Amino acid sequence: MLAFDFGLKQIGVAVGNSLLGTTQPLSVIAAKEGVPDWHTVGALIEEWRPDLLLVGDPLNMDGSESDLGRRALKFARRLEGRFGLPVARVDERLSSFEAKQSSRERGHKGDYRARPVDAYAAEIILQSWLAENPPAD
Repeated sequence: MLAFDFGLKQIGVAVGNSLLGTTQPLSVIAAKEGVPDWHTVGALIEEWRPDLLLVGDPLNMDGSESDLGRRALKFARRLEGRFGLPVARVDERLSSFEAKQSSRERGHKGDYRARPVDAYAAEIILQSWLAENPPAD
């Protein structure tokens, strides 16, 4: 499966295996107003051949829908329409915060433009989904 941390300027991507419970950050795709280079997205899907796509849902802290969440939903619908794969949305509250904190703990300081954490945020989204959806025995 592939997970996407949606953003207006960049979209983080992570890959995971639900049977093994493994995840890893992959890349960051540039976006313009939330619209990625669809060719790049397609190439990742072709390379990794996921059976499910996950898109982070940036809810407000009180659980209500955010403006960015509406745009993430549009992105999720476009993924599903373009690639014909099922798409699930995952509550991503605090995933970027957690990714930045984890990055600092690994010794990366400060400038997240030079070292974007979006792929790590996508990995956190994926880990969250895996924790809530363990493989059936």
